[in-house]
Amino acid sequence: QVQLVESGGGLVQTGGSLKLSCTASGSIFSFDIMGWYRQAPGKERELVAASRSWGSRYYADSVKGRFTVFRDNDKNTLSLNMSSLQPEDTAIYYCAAASSGTIQAPIPRIWGQGTQVTVSS
Repeated sequence: QVQLVESGGGLVQTGGSLKLSCTASGSIFSFDIMGWYRQAPGKERELVAASRSWGSRYYADSVKGRFTVFRDNDKNTLSLNMSSLQPEDTAIYYCAAASSGTIQAPIPRIWGQGTQVTVSS
């Protein structure tokens, strides 16, 4: 089974930028949708951004214009470029692979272990 490993999290000041990367141990081509989720303390996990295999993308309203998701099927990676970060972006960010669902509501089959993003005010 393909495993997903996230990297790139850390501590950043308000207004700063970070790039998260998700590297798969095998091919991600067969996964219709790859996405980034996040879970803040005391809150439910939410979909932040997603990318279909052929390129269409989805962004949550809260991150539109600030986050960019990029999927590379050749390198089996999914990245998330985050800019203009705010304290409310603080969360554990998870990479996920889905073979069903819609781009707004994928049904992940595989999850990464998560990477912490902390935005200080």
